[in-house]
Amino acid sequence: MTDVLVVMLAGGVGERLYPLTKEVAKPAVPFGGIYRIIDITLSNCINSGLRKIYILTQYKAIILNRHIRRTWNIVSPELGEFIEILPPTKRVSEDWYLGTANAVYQNSQSVEVEGLPFTLILSADHVYKMNYQHLLDWHIEHGADVTVATTQVCPAEAHHFGIVDIDADFRIQGFEEKPKHGQPTRSRFNPEMCSASMGIYLFDTRVLLEALEADNSLDGSAHDFGKDVLPLMISEGRKVSAFDFLDENRTDVRYWRDIGTLDAFYEANMDLVSITPIFNLYDEKWAIRSAQWPYPPAKFVFAEEGRRMGVGVNSMVCAGCIVSGGRVVNSILSPGVRVNSYSEVEFSILFPHVNIGRHSRIRRAIIDADLDIEEHTEIGFDPVADQRAGHFVTDSGIVIVHAGSPRAHSNRGNERQESFLSTSR
Repeated sequence: MTDVLVVMLAGGVGERLYPLTKEVAKPAVPFGGIYRIIDITLSNCINSGLRKIYILTQYKAIILNRHIRRTWNIVSPELGEFIEILPPTKRVSEDWYLGTANAVYQNSQSVEVEGLPFTLILSADHVYKMNYQHLLDWHIEHGADVTVATTQVCPAEAHHFGIVDIDADFRIQGFEEKPKHGQPTRSRFNPEMCSASMGIYLFDTRVLLEALEADNSLDGSAHDFGKDVLPLMISEGRKVSAFDFLDENRTDVRYWRDIGTLDAFYEANMDLVSITPIFNLYDEKWAIRSAQWPYPPAKFVFAEEGRRMGVGVNSMVCAGCIVSGGRVVNSILSPGVRVNSYSEVEFSILFPHVNIGRHSRIRRAIIDADLDIEEHTEIGFDPVADQRAGHFVTDSGIVIVHAGSPRAHSNRGNERQESFLSTSR
């Protein structure tokens, strides 16, 4: 796919993932233990043969920049390949990025200089597996000006998505953002389902540059691809085609998740630890890449007193973890986590270098990086008590333990953290 330039949008504030995004851009939030969210989309690019990638950053980008520099230096500049970070430079105005389309518009010179016939616009915060070659083949076959990747969702869930109206020639006639009525437009690909935009757009580069220029000249535009650019193109008679997502995940259901909220982020992580993972990290044919740090293997040991054994069940336990007489069930332990004697961790996500004190009970929680949890702490058993204690609790009852939480203390200065977290703090 040497004719395709990738522009990856990684500059969002990530407000709905707060407090996990208090110090880090959303695409750099840890995911699945050893990964960061952006690793999923970048892996899709590399697996699809895409080796010319711009990453547009903006908010709290230093952690993300370090991760890209240290992890994704696998392409060959000698062959014209690159994974390059483009921060906002105010080249065309005095504004920061004002929307997804404006972010690309402000870097239109970089897009134009590459001189490639196609430009692929991607978001850096979705979880899915996709071979973009299929998207390119469809785009060329249908002679489209822009092709929108769509995924099938059931009508009852349509109010969560942007639903597209597709004619018999697979041409998009209109968009309906999060329809609230009971009769959302059905999919041309499957009349029992609806087609939702995935936020993936493949443009003819010439058409993209013209569309961005037109959008920039409009008063009142939010400068968003889905809300402004594509509807304008449709009204002008441009051929906007719909592509039905072909899933490389190879499971019974299509897997695409926008993990922009705390509940969605939690659920996507829990998908990884089910007995038969809904999102499969173990498929060698579609590898998900990330940094590999020199941690020792994970270790399970007896408690210091008595004979209680460290146990992990239906869990992902990363390198550098020690479960010392504790019990871990349906959870993800990121690198360098320690669960001490007589403690229980259930249905939880522990970010790097969390230390769970003895005799503690943690359930349905996300614990941010670098935190020591005091002994005899209970989290996730009483939402009212958790809120009263100062933890962040989502609508579904997931408890977020962060640096400002009571009974949680930063251990950031410890020497043992100088591997994984040297890219993140």
